[in-house]
Amino acid sequence: MYDFVIIGSGLGGLESAYMLSKEGYKVCVLEKNRQLGGSLQIFVRDKAIFDTGIHYIGGLDEGQNLNQCFKYFDIMDKLKLHKMDEDGFDVITFDNDPVEYKHAQGYDNFVERLTAQFPKEREAIKTYVNKIQEVCDYFPLYQLKENNSPSVGIKYLDDCASDYIASITDDVKLQNVLAGSNPLYAGEAHKTPIYVHALVVNTYIESSYKCIDGGAQIERHLSRNIKAQGGEIRNYAEVVKIVEKDGFIRHVELKDGEIVEGKHFISNIHPANTMEIIETDKLKNAYRHRLLGLKNSTSAFILDVVLKPNTFKYRNNNFYHYKRDDVWSSAHVTGKDWPDGYCIFIPKSSKPGEYADSMSILSYMQLEEVKEWEDSFATIPHNRDKRGDDYEEFKINRAERLLDEVEKKFPDIRQCIKSYTTATPLTYRDYIGTKDGSLYGIAKDYKDPVRTFISPTTKIPNLFFTGQNLSMHGVLGVTVGAIRTCGAFIGQNNLINKINKA
Repeated sequence: MYDFVIIGSGLGGLESAYMLSKEGYKVCVLEKNRQLGGSLQIFVRDKAIFDTGIHYIGGLDEGQNLNQCFKYFDIMDKLKLHKMDEDGFDVITFDNDPVEYKHAQGYDNFVERLTAQFPKEREAIKTYVNKIQEVCDYFPLYQLKENNSPSVGIKYLDDCASDYIASITDDVKLQNVLAGSNPLYAGEAHKTPIYVHALVVNTYIESSYKCIDGGAQIERHLSRNIKAQGGEIRNYAEVVKIVEKDGFIRHVELKDGEIVEGKHFISNIHPANTMEIIETDKLKNAYRHRLLGLKNSTSAFILDVVLKPNTFKYRNNNFYHYKRDDVWSSAHVTGKDWPDGYCIFIPKSSKPGEYADSMSILSYMQLEEVKEWEDSFATIPHNRDKRGDDYEEFKINRAERLLDEVEKKFPDIRQCIKSYTTATPLTYRDYIGTKDGSLYGIAKDYKDPVRTFISPTTKIPNLFFTGQNLSMHGVLGVTVGAIRTCGAFIGQNNLINKINKA
């Protein structure tokens, strides 16, 4: 019998497994797919490497929060990293406007670079960065600080990001530039809280890095370290039942009928998915219905492009482009008006030379766009339903429409393409395992902030949650969530102290 059985090998599951196995617990991680890591997964097409989710990472400079966490996980010195353009790691652009608006690394540099483009708005930009830092300071776990208060309270949880940004400047272009990277958190006008915006952008402004040859190296090193500490990780191990008896979870049942017993169980899958497979009457219907009824963030259409050799020079930044001066509404554009904007992420390869091997182009897409194929499933190696020729035609049509938009910014892009593959919300659902194919799990709403916070503990004493649905998504958000989960056993302040001493 294991001390801990962890369902799902996403980042939160692996980090939890590392922390618990480091403390001497007997741990087993169960993953339904072939590849481990959830959004850390990579894939290869025509010898080019693509990330499925981790396109860049922030907070990795010496002394910064994620750097310190990765030292504790014993992976920081093993990662192959490339620092992005310090004067413009993110570039925000708009139709009918030739200017590239840049987000710079370092808060002073961020202010100076944007002030050069908006010379009358220095005070507004300074007010903005001060607010971002003020909000982040309010969340001690994100700063790896001990927190003895029972709750952080609701300050900043019920403040709206778009409303706040609009309140500090009348310059609509600047408003949109400041919020221009909001596909990092699927931001929505009059809904997304300021703390979500702040915690996400802060980590990248502090420092921004690409993982050379993809983010799967994080999973690879974490997995090796877990196994070195005696932990067990199993793929092709899909959990189909979580079975409770006498008030405690006793075991999980795998798809092949195998029973895996444990003393404690941590679900790294979506809370709603957890509710669908748990057999118990110990959870109130109101609790189940709340988790099952939470709205998830939007999904996306991805065009992963293999580039012809020596045709497209590597750009050391990401691009966020919009057709209108309204960065908050793109997620809801469907049908003939799609796409309303896109992001471009250019992977950093270990191959020498000044040219890029590939690029990933992402545009928001609602699940309803692919609803007619939602009853088909494609996972490796099982359940690979053919979704049909009409689905393939849909993807080609959307890929070409997306390229039509990208071509306005990069006129020769089609001549650079060797091949491409596509992913839809169904791909996210099946391969990454996210509910409804959502990019970032449960959507946060400043009008009802407490409802979208999920506690790592449940009414069943030995069942816990971790992952992007607890507090926040992203590498740092998931890491903080894993600290919250494992803090229930190791002691949260004790664990933070150990991380800071790593």
